[in-house]
Amino acid sequence: MTTPPVHASEVKFTGRAFGVRVDDVEYAPGRRHRIETVTHSAAVTMLPFEDGQIWFVRQYRHSAGALLLELPAGTLNAGEDPALAAGRELREEIGQRAASLVPLGSFWLAPGYSTEKMHVFLASGFTPDALPQDEDELIEIVKVPVAEALAKARSGEIQDAKSLATLFLGLPLLAG
Repeated sequence: MTTPPVHASEVKFTGRAFGVRVDDVEYAPGRRHRIETVTHSAAVTMLPFEDGQIWFVRQYRHSAGALLLELPAGTLNAGEDPALAAGRELREEIGQRAASLVPLGSFWLAPGYSTEKMHVFLASGFTPDALPQDEDELIEIVKVPVAEALAKARSGEIQDAKSLATLFLGLPLLAG
């Protein structure tokens, strides 16, 4: 299978967090489709783990209209290395510097309509070293024992896709 050709591409919207692009894609000769894509820079999610506990954040998510229990995460700045972004985001969201950041993998957050790729890190060895939180964030730090975190994932209390995927990627290390 080959990648279908794009005959036209037009940016319809550019905002602070994301943009919208419309592409004219030819899936087969004579079969063209208009594909709408949310353009978003890459991001990071961290699995902060120490002493049998996982550090989560509970934060208000306006689009979901709810307070969600999530793993710390954030968007990469232009040209930023994912590991540096992970370290920065940990300091912003949980006020801790990690001595160790181990890459666990990456995944597309919603490849059906978005360009956002998420890079995942296991973080450990914490020392207090807070950076100011983003102005549009309302965050509560919550430490949860591993078994309880996994139970919250199974029960549906954790509803954030990036947190669920990250727990799955980290499971072999959490279990050991």
